[in-house]
Amino acid sequence: MSTTGLAAAQAKMRDAGVAEQAIDVFSHYYRALEEGATGLVPEDTIEPLTQIDSIDDVQVDEAAAREALSKTVLIKLNGGLGTSMGMDRAKSLLPVRDGKSFLDLLVDQVMAARARYDVTLPLIFMDSFRTREDTLAALAAHPGIEVEGIPLDFLQNREPKLRADDLTPVEWEADPSLEWCPPGHGDIYTALVASGVLDTLLERGYKYAMTSNSDNLGAAPSARIAGWFAASGAPYAPEMCRRTPADVKGGHLAVRKADGRIILRDTAQTPPEEMHYFTDQFRHPFFHTNNLWFDLEVLRDTLTERDGILGLPLIRNEKTVDPADPDSTPVIQLETAMGAAVEAFDGATAVEVPRSRFLPVKTTNDLLLVRSDVYEVDADGLLQQVPEQACVVNLDSRYYKRIADFEARFPHGVPSIREASSLTVRGDWTFGAGVVATGDAAVPEEGAPGVVADGARLA
Repeated sequence: MSTTGLAAAQAKMRDAGVAEQAIDVFSHYYRALEEGATGLVPEDTIEPLTQIDSIDDVQVDEAAAREALSKTVLIKLNGGLGTSMGMDRAKSLLPVRDGKSFLDLLVDQVMAARARYDVTLPLIFMDSFRTREDTLAALAAHPGIEVEGIPLDFLQNREPKLRADDLTPVEWEADPSLEWCPPGHGDIYTALVASGVLDTLLERGYKYAMTSNSDNLGAAPSARIAGWFAASGAPYAPEMCRRTPADVKGGHLAVRKADGRIILRDTAQTPPEEMHYFTDQFRHPFFHTNNLWFDLEVLRDTLTERDGILGLPLIRNEKTVDPADPDSTPVIQLETAMGAAVEAFDGATAVEVPRSRFLPVKTTNDLLLVRSDVYEVDADGLLQQVPEQACVVNLDSRYYKRIADFEARFPHGVPSIREASSLTVRGDWTFGAGVVATGDAAVPEEGAPGVVADGARLA
């Protein structure tokens, strides 16, 4: 049955025009799934990674840093729609500060770095079929961002969702687009090759890539990290941050006992009964930011040696074909993580970076924070935290989870929270203008639905 399933999946991908390289990679993971691969990494097979360089402690020559940045391209993962917040287009187009979107601020950061260091620094987005059109339209409003001869984007591949009962491609007549899924952001390496972008970059003399999520405004161009990476001679290095109790979900690096290689372990790869090891901030002291640096030449050579397959660990993702319908057909999605490539390269390393390089927006709690006066945008387009400790935001998900609901309840902008250590809102409240929160501010559910008056002080 599964042999028939693989053939059907391959045919479906070819009919849809999916690149042969992507079909080969999908076939590799399909066979791994057949053989019972789970992707789990038990604690007794690894040693925690506890010692890495800190970018704050290393010496980086300024001229060498500029030279490294001149050979660097910036790639932003931009396939997400922000569906968890009720969005239906590229998340990077969500307004963040002063009417500017993630994309606008990313462009500002790149243009500032180009001017400061006199480098070309191409900005390239890895789009999905659902984000490409809107993203390119938004970029058209930024003349000068494109580098001649280098595309502004390339497309992430797609693959069929597989029925959980027989591993055949699922059919869903109500919405055939739901029959497909992305292969995880580990697809970036295959997509770079299949699109021809990798060859284009190498032909034009670029050597390094810095990759991050488009919703992480902290992952700005960095000549200092580029200089460190070039001097290290490493083929691959992720940026890591020191963990706090709030970072229990972040993946971490470890050393595999079997061969001494550094590997990435995510939540989905941890046996459920061992999650207490995974969340122990002292046992595994660093979390993975998904900001990555890699050598383009080494990537090309490694993919050539391995017939286009890096062999990243499989992530078996069990879902329903319609994510919004828990009673729809159970499916399996075959995924890989971009950061898992750390184990594919001899000599891979990692670097500790300041927490300021990790500012993702995954929820409306995060959105309120980056829109607030906790941050100011400097001349380089970077978000600079003003107070020493950022406020912890906790909005009632019943009323604030979706972007449309969030915007409706903050019609005059978000409150001032610079002097607050926390802001907790329970119930359905619409905020007036000029609201100020201090200390451990809380709005209780009693009296909701209601309005927080203009100029109110919350404490």
